[in-house]
This record gives sequence, C-alpha cells and structure tokens, in this order.
Amino acid sequence: MVKGLSILGSTGSIGTQALEVCRALHIPVISLAAGANIKLLEEQIREFKPMLAAVYDEEAAGQLKVAVADTPTRVVSGMEGVIESVTCEKADTVLTSVVGIAGLMPTMAAIQSGKHIALSNKETLVTAGGIVMAEARKMGVNIIPVDSEHSAIFQCLAGNQRADVERIILTASGGPFRGYTSERLKEVTLEEALRHPNWSMGKKITVDSATMMNKGLEVIEAMWLFDVDLSQIEVVVHKESVIHSLVAYRDGSLIAQLGAPDMRIPIQLALTWPQRCDNSFNRVSLAEIGSLTFEKPDPKVFRCLELAFEAARIGGTMPAAMNGANEVAVDLFLKKAITFNQIPLLIEKAMSKHQVNSEPVLNDIISTDRASRQIALEAYHGGL
Repeated sequence: MVKGLSILGSTGSIGTQALEVCRALHIPVISLAAGANIKLLEEQIREFKPMLAAVYDEEAAGQLKVAVADTPTRVVSGMEGVIESVTCEKADTVLTSVVGIAGLMPTMAAIQSGKHIALSNKETLVTAGGIVMAEARKMGVNIIPVDSEHSAIFQCLAGNQRADVERIILTASGGPFRGYTSERLKEVTLEEALRHPNWSMGKKITVDSATMMNKGLEVIEAMWLFDVDLSQIEVVVHKESVIHSLVAYRDGSLIAQLGAPDMRIPIQLALTWPQRCDNSFNRVSLAEIGSLTFEKPDPKVFRCLELAFEAARIGGTMPAAMNGANEVAVDLFLKKAITFNQIPLLIEKAMSKHQVNSEPVLNDIISTDRASRQIALEAYHGGL
C-alpha cells in the first residue's frame, strides 16, 4: 500500500479517478501537479490538503497562489516546480498520469529520487524505455502499470516464470471505427472520433484509440515493461473490453484478466499492490454479457498501429520520432485543421525523414521529439 502519493496530472481523467481511490482508501496525498486547470486543482487542494501543488503554466500558478493563500499548500510553477512536486521527500510513490512526452522528464526525476512509479504515461516508455527501465533498476524502484492492458499483463505474469512466456496478447476495443474501411474513414468527424464506445478518457487518448495508435504505443510500452521481444506481442480486437489482456505460456496455458471497463480498478491495484482492497466499482456478470468476441485488427485500415510496430522494429530514437509526430497530428485533428486520415500521413512523413540514433541518451530523445514535431508541422503547412 502506498504510504504517500504524488500525482502528476491530477486534473486529468486518470488523476481525478486516482483521487477517488485515495479518498476511499485514505491514502495521503503529498503533492499534486497539473497543467493549467486551476479551478479543479483548487478544489483538490482544499479536499486533499497536499503539501505542494505545481502548475506548469506560470500565469495560472500565480492565480492559484492567490486562490489558495488561506491554505498551507505551497504553490510552485514551471518544469522546476513539477519536478519538485514529484520528488517530495514524504511521498514514496508517484502516479504519472500526464499525457504525452511531457511526462518523461518528471518521471525520470521521480525515479532518480527513489520514488516508485504507478505508470499511466505510456509515452515515457515509448520514447525512452531503455533509459527509463535501466534507471529504475539502478535505483531499485518498482514501476507498476496503471493502463488496464498492462495491469492485466502484470497480474497474469504474477507467480509465473518470465522464461515460460510465449506471447503477450494485448486486447483493443477497436474504438468507434471498428469494422470501418479505409474509404469510410475518410468521412469521419472529430465528434465521431471522440465517442469511444466503452471508455471515458481524455481527448488525446480517445483519438489515439480511434486511430489505434494507442494500441501501438501500448505494444512498445509492453516490450520495455515486461522485457519481451516485439515478435512475442500480439494485438487482438475485443470489442466488449472485458478481457483486458492475456499471457500465453509455453505449455499451452492462456491466462486472461477480466474486469469491468473502469480505470479505477487498475489504478487502485497499482496503489495497493501486493494487497487487494474492497471497493464499490462495477462488477462483471459473464452471464449477462453472454459472449465475448475477438478479431484481428486491419493494419491497412488502421495505419497508425502498423507505424508503431515499424517504429518498434527499428528501435533507437524512431519511437520518439513517431510519438512526437503523432502528438502534433492529433493536436491538429482536435483543432479540425486536418482530417482523420491525415494523422498517419503526418506521422509517416516524420518517420521517413528521421535519422535514427540506435543508442540514444535522454537529450537525444528530447531532440528527436522536437525535430519530429517540426517535420510534422512543416508537412502540414506544405499541404502534405
């Protein structure tokens, strides 16, 4: 059980659900960090009374200081403030739930200060998995996954020998466009892309789910988290989102983890492991569900998934290049500046121009991200 928690991204979907868990289990909240949503952050400060609150946006931080001046919570700002919030001495665990590569530097700082990590920010391992996992081993800290799929794998591996693992099978809901053809995808709107059939998530992750890039990112994350080769990872579409992932063993056994599509379940597990605690979350009734279905994803339709596999095969800085371009492309789509089908085009353009560094250090990852974003923006302004 976590003794003291810092949350990176407390006003987002995962962060707010994590605070629900903290409320129910009386987990002490030591610090909170957010981007600019100071209205919600103020409410969180007043309820959970953290020692420290960090706001990346400095102007918003100034407003928050005034708003919570009557509380003992100290407000800090910028990246320095965010890093201070995840290295607080009284916290033993940091939940990293901020979206995108923005989580990389604070997560590394938290690991270097000896904090255990409840990991929801998949881009940290996508872009710098080798560096991050090596640092975690060096510092002797645990990285426990929060994503439902990786939490499922984590549970399916418990009590088994890693050498006996034959395959890891990541399930995907297929998003709102499961069964669509490439032609039909040309007509989809932003509003349709944001209507996920099973999960309630932030906009960026919801779009990534619609393109199936989210599953591609999870493939790369799984490689690093569970120390498996890309060839050992399979993706299967499971529209019901009841089986969250599976592990196949060399004796023919297949172990699956099932549960309701409720992120509070894996969040709670990450904060209480190796204990399991009571809660009032939704339960699955197999009799009511009746049947579970599975199908292969179509890489020709969901090109982003295949691009992620390609980036993983190439390795080095290529996943960081892919991820940076994807963040730009999704942002442009959310602004209705490009169509849904142009997202993989921008990513492919950035990947094709990237010169891979096969043995990067952290600064190389940051440089790659910056360069890839610029290439994607140039491709957009050049009319693709």
